[in-house]
Amino acid sequence: MHVNFLEISLAFFKEGYPNIIVRAVSVYLFMIIAIRIFGKKELAQLSVIDLVFILLISNAVQNAMIGPDTSLDGGLVAAGALFLANYTLKRILYKNKKISTLIQGESILLIYKGVPNMLNCEKAEITIEELEAAAREHGSKDIQSVDLAMLEIDGNISIISSDFQKKSQYSHPRKHKLKGRLNQN
Repeated sequence: MHVNFLEISLAFFKEGYPNIIVRAVSVYLFMIIAIRIFGKKELAQLSVIDLVFILLISNAVQNAMIGPDTSLDGGLVAAGALFLANYTLKRILYKNKKISTLIQGESILLIYKGVPNMLNCEKAEITIEELEAAAREHGSKDIQSVDLAMLEIDGNISIISSDFQKKSQYSHPRKHKLKGRLNQN
């Protein structure tokens, strides 16, 4: 069997796949920018309303990504373009601190030695009630017993208590993606 790569390349362009790739990557970049604008706090604290919103957004942008091509090939091309765009962006973020900070932001100090940083809390749109709940989730009785609380770039609040010596007694329900792989080496 003889494969003519020129015919395969022409078929790729004739089917409109480059258009699907451009559309999928455009929607991907739009969603990253929108999530960055609307705040990282929302990522870690999904409510029912947020889940419904995400499902509706995914349905709304589906047609924008693949256009009139609802074939399996079109869907696979769009999915492949999204995987490639995601992989490329993660590599760029890993290698370039400035771009990483621009897209993901930086951790924000919320509490230091029992005193909330109200300016940072307002900037992150986190209420005292949310800080108190986060402190309780991490085993602290109140904000005054928290030595350090940070809003991490993934939207989670990290808390250290007892003069930075005691970490949370309770595991957070969200496991880190590298947990388990680090100890295998």
